Amino acid sequence: MKVEQDVHVREVGLRDGLQMVSTFFPTEEKMAWIAAECAAGVREIEVTSFVPVKLIAQFSDAEEVTRQALQIPGLTVMALAPNLKGAERAFSLGVHVVDYVVSVSRTHNLKNVRREREESLADFERIVSARNAAGLTGRVKLAAGLSTALGCSYEGRIAVDEVRRCAAFLAQAGAEEIMVADTVGYADPQQVREVFKSVMAEVGNIPVAAHFHDTRGTGLANVAAALDCGVRIFDASLGGLGGCPFAPGASGNIVMEDLCFMLDSMGLTTGVDLHQLLLVRDIAARNLPPNMLTGALARAGLPNHYTTAKQRAAPRS
Repeated sequence: MKVEQDVHVREVGLRDGLQMVSTFFPTEEKMAWIAAECAAGVREIEVTSFVPVKLIAQFSDAEEVTRQALQIPGLTVMALAPNLKGAERAFSLGVHVVDYVVSVSRTHNLKNVRREREESLADFERIVSARNAAGLTGRVKLAAGLSTALGCSYEGRIAVDEVRRCAAFLAQAGAEEIMVADTVGYADPQQVREVFKSVMAEVGNIPVAAHFHDTRGTGLANVAAALDCGVRIFDASLGGLGGCPFAPGASGNIVMEDLCFMLDSMGLTTGVDLHQLLLVRDIAARNLPPNMLTGALARAGLPNHYTTAKQRAAPRS
């Protein structure tokens, strides 16, 4: 049964977070994390990345994690594919959503995937064609992300028109979702409103998602700004895990627990049980180096006498 919700939250820590962890996070423990967070109400999880093992050994178990995740009832399984070859691996396994990312910053794209931005854009066209040729249209969703859309460690502020033009290209190529990312945590609420309004006007009815980092403490403020623009899909990471190995100064994503608490406090339902979500941290913590997890809600706890958005909305008998 589908739970009605105002905002969709998506866990990206198993990919965006673990790519920064040098010690291997055991496969069975990844599965425990995925299952527990799904049970807590986070029903969309980016479970892995189909990158070459020689680049990131953390994802040497990508196929096995994907196969097991696809067996979890009610879970939408997402995976990152950096290129056509990675996408084909995802297609063969039956991943529900394939995430593809292009850096708006040309310099970051070269460092991240070792090719020019226009080549990455063209590769997305090939991925769409491959998906369609395999008869997977309507079965595998293609989501296209715009990395460094709100700032770059190498190039600084990114022109809004550059973001808009990349979004337009991906939408025209067949993207079924556009994700706008503040990869290095440079954004502020005013900039978020400007960029998201421009992208949303450009792509029309295609859903636009947000991926914010809290590198400089503006992550949740940026969520509020994106909400004002009509965004209702947000990436986050348990305990704020995350970063980019090819972007100096990039640190964690917004904290999933804090995001869900803020949305719930605003009266926006996410389908997430805050108490259960906090317990999932124990699984991650026992497999990570000390003090990697952050989060204000985990530190302070829920306020006394707190009632959830669902409880407040329930009719009184």
